[in-house]
Amino acid sequence: MSKISERPAIHMPSLEEDKAITGAAESDPDAQPLTAEQLKAMVPLKSLRGRPRSESKKVLLSVRYSPEVVAYFKATGDGWQSRMDSVLREYVEHQAKAGCTGDL
Repeated sequence: MSKISERPAIHMPSLEEDKAITGAAESDPDAQPLTAEQLKAMVPLKSLRGRPRSESKKVLLSVRYSPEVVAYFKATGDGWQSRMDSVLREYVEHQAKAGCTGDL
């Protein structure tokens, strides 16, 4: 059989007590109310979560590679996809310097 516990009573401060509490809080130099500018500059925490936005947006693409290529890059550990992108980017830069346009 479960025991039902009584909820503790909530005692609201009187008007005088509330004024004393507010006065004490406002006199604390480390706990000053926010200014209008500070309130305006606030952003929801939800917008600060997640991965930072990249300067160069990447394109989502489905592509197939030979198993040997994938195994090689996976064996290099975490971040293998970024390393694969870096190798491909270096190849593109090399081809551009060599005058290859990529046209078939």
